[in-house]
Amino acid sequence: MMFKKILIANRGEIACRVIRTAKKMGIATVAVYSDADARSPHVMMADEAVRLGPPPAAESYLLADAIIAACKATGAEAVHPGYGFLSERTSFAQALADAGIAFIGPPPGAIAAMGDKIESKKLAKEAGVNVVPGFLGEIADTEEAVKIAGDIGYPVMMKASAGGGGKGMRLAYGEQDVREGFEATKREGLASFGDDRVFIEKFIESPRHIEIQVLGDQHGNIVYLGERECSVQRRHQKVVEEAPSPFVTPEMRKAMGEQAVALARAVGYFSAGTVELIVSGADTTGQGFYFLEMNTRLQVEHPVTECVTGLDLVEQMIRVAAGEPLGFTQDEVTLTGWAIENRVYAEDPYRGFLPSTGRLVRYNPPEDMDNVRVDDGVAEGGEVSIFYDPMIAKLITWGDTRIEAIDRQIAALDRFEIDGPGHNIDFLSALMQHPRFREGALTTGFIAEEYPEGFTGAPADAALLRSLAAIGAFAAMAGADRARRVSGQLGKRLAPPSEWQVRIGETIHDVAIDGDEVSVDGAPIELELEYTPGDRLIEAVIDGEPLDVRIASVRSGIRLTARGASHMLRVLPAHVAHHAVHMIDKLPPDLSKFLLCPMPGLLVALHVGEGDKVEAGQPLAVVEAMKMENILRAEKTGTVKSVSAKAGDSLAVDAVILEME
Repeated sequence: MMFKKILIANRGEIACRVIRTAKKMGIATVAVYSDADARSPHVMMADEAVRLGPPPAAESYLLADAIIAACKATGAEAVHPGYGFLSERTSFAQALADAGIAFIGPPPGAIAAMGDKIESKKLAKEAGVNVVPGFLGEIADTEEAVKIAGDIGYPVMMKASAGGGGKGMRLAYGEQDVREGFEATKREGLASFGDDRVFIEKFIESPRHIEIQVLGDQHGNIVYLGERECSVQRRHQKVVEEAPSPFVTPEMRKAMGEQAVALARAVGYFSAGTVELIVSGADTTGQGFYFLEMNTRLQVEHPVTECVTGLDLVEQMIRVAAGEPLGFTQDEVTLTGWAIENRVYAEDPYRGFLPSTGRLVRYNPPEDMDNVRVDDGVAEGGEVSIFYDPMIAKLITWGDTRIEAIDRQIAALDRFEIDGPGHNIDFLSALMQHPRFREGALTTGFIAEEYPEGFTGAPADAALLRSLAAIGAFAAMAGADRARRVSGQLGKRLAPPSEWQVRIGETIHDVAIDGDEVSVDGAPIELELEYTPGDRLIEAVIDGEPLDVRIASVRSGIRLTARGASHMLRVLPAHVAHHAVHMIDKLPPDLSKFLLCPMPGLLVALHVGEGDKVEAGQPLAVVEAMKMENILRAEKTGTVKSVSAKAGDSLAVDAVILEME
């Protein structure tokens, strides 16, 4: 019989996602929460909610006993774990079974077999599945790690055995990288997963990351639901996912899918799961792929598979857990159209993608567009906390073709409003516009290769700059007209200026507006828009093409954001613009002598003290943020003049750690 009530042992967008499907199925829901999430959307959406404890996950979402107690107190018959936290913890699934509570996921034995990366690779190898060359035993210390890495041959990847989500991974191109990264990998594994074992394997250069979605029931039926391309990654964490892959042929799909099903069958798998593969970009036979791991849970990127298959994977998981058969065969699985998911993170791409936290002063996702889906678990006024993953939302678009899905992403990102913490919307839009991405020429090194010096905004062509100049002049004219009407600043009869000079970076544009006639640099353009001072989004049509632009007034002028970049505009009436050359630019202060904390976080280690001499590139401190360790290095040779922080301190962004002579 179908469950009457289920508990969701998670938070954020995935908790909201499961609750929505449960409500659709007529199933009552129970949310759990930490003190940091007491007023979060998933708590408000559920029929009941139970407090677990303080904000740290180890004192709340990772407390299996507290979750089981919540099930008993509320009468929940089953638990959906979402992803992360306890979703791949064998002991949790077993404890639920012992308590007579259904686990909406695979059996404990399958989690145990696949959840340990070392043991799962051994099992896959025994089953005849290709695995990446490496050392699968336990590594005692850094010296042994250096020897093993040298035997395998650089580059190598160090991975936490229980890791996932990009955490607990370090790439090493030489011995020094191993010496610096091995202990950090162990600490990340212990902090995030409670397991400090590390294994080392050969790093396949210029690979593609392909994963196969599998789904099985408790009656021995297992199918694969096509593949997802997840090659666009940063720091080994996925940024963009799509289904299907622009690289995979039908023959490759069949070969990968059949091996994934065989592996799942070997461990008695049922429910939703994902077999992750690394594939040589030069391979066209479908045989040159290697097993990475099997994730025995729902993946973050599952919506793209739902869009192209028409299946609700959460619903399928619930039905399987209740004992129902799948109800369809492999031959009945079809892939229609194309879907793309972008992960919207609280991080600042203009500052090296450093994590960002804080209150969501404004949050307005693009939910009123065709073929656009937003999965989120935040609300305006809520807080992006230091305690959990910095993902704000997932933006999913789909269409008949890949380019159609990509273009819908660009349009939707232009309409996505977030104020408060830093975010990566501009960067995601830049990715969608990048010629190499649009061609589908992807590898896991795509971001590092295309943005080696970091991200400074998507490039804007001359046509876009002219359009922004026209919009900026129109907004300035509307502001001047409002000032005239409100305070009489221009007198009773004077109209606002109609001729404007607009500076965008190093370019200057002359804009004239006369009723419906608009010209930029003497060339007429067709401009349609409505704007009232105070609006934050301008929906414009320029020469027949739609363009959504986010607008904000700042001290130095107007900031317009569109197509993956923010542009500062200085807009002046034409008759006074020539005076601007006499304005003195304010020089920024010299902060090069300070080591500043680049993000809110915990100072894990401080390697130097007052009076120490340091060399350029030398590690000075380690800051942990969002469970990731970040090594801060000296930018130049010098001597430490003073130290302002100590290990164990919680630091704000730009807090001074030390000062150099």
